[in-house]
Amino acid sequence: MTAPLSIVIPTLNSADRIGPCLGALTAGVFDGLIREVILVDAASEDAIDRIAEITGAKLSISPKGRGAQLAHGATEAIGEWILFLHADTILQPGWIDRVRTHIDRHPDKAGYFDLSFDSEDQMAGLTAAWANWRSRLFALPYGDQALLISTQLYKEVGGHPAIPLMEDVALARALGRRRLLSLKTKVITSAARYQAEGWTNRGWRNLITLLRYRLGTPPEKLVACYEKR
Repeated sequence: MTAPLSIVIPTLNSADRIGPCLGALTAGVFDGLIREVILVDAASEDAIDRIAEITGAKLSISPKGRGAQLAHGATEAIGEWILFLHADTILQPGWIDRVRTHIDRHPDKAGYFDLSFDSEDQMAGLTAAWANWRSRLFALPYGDQALLISTQLYKEVGGHPAIPLMEDVALARALGRRRLLSLKTKVITSAARYQAEGWTNRGWRNLITLLRYRLGTPPEKLVACYEKR
């Protein structure tokens, strides 16, 4: 039986932090679940090409911008299902069974993981709890929670828009509540940005950015302000 899952990971100077992410995928390869791993790079100045060669991942070059990179990776994926994964997000033991169960039982729905951080700070737990609550209540998981979706459903809803910010929110809204399910298992993602900027500052920035996007501010304007901070 052909492995059903393509992994798509956008990268931009990610070589120094992608190791744990790729390492967690090894079990899925040996289990016969993962068909391919695609690193979609945007003009990195690091050794991502060497990492792709060593790990057997496919390296594909795309215009810069997470939305554009994710959409580009999806066009090259040959699996019946795609798992979109950030380079600093790590799948946890048990993820294979959860993914297989979702594929078998919910072929018409997308699945997302619960969020946790690689930090023992109390604010890490509170921030993750908020993210998981938001995901369930508003059907708005973010990209750092990873997204499992069939290639067919991805095409039906139009995929990721080629925008520089909020591409994950745009796709979640296109899917809607009825086509989004929690996989009821967690990923661990990097807390580096929160630690550098402050948990409260980063959290408020994310929330304000989301609200401005929902009120109609173009993503291009949002990312310009976002990168100035």
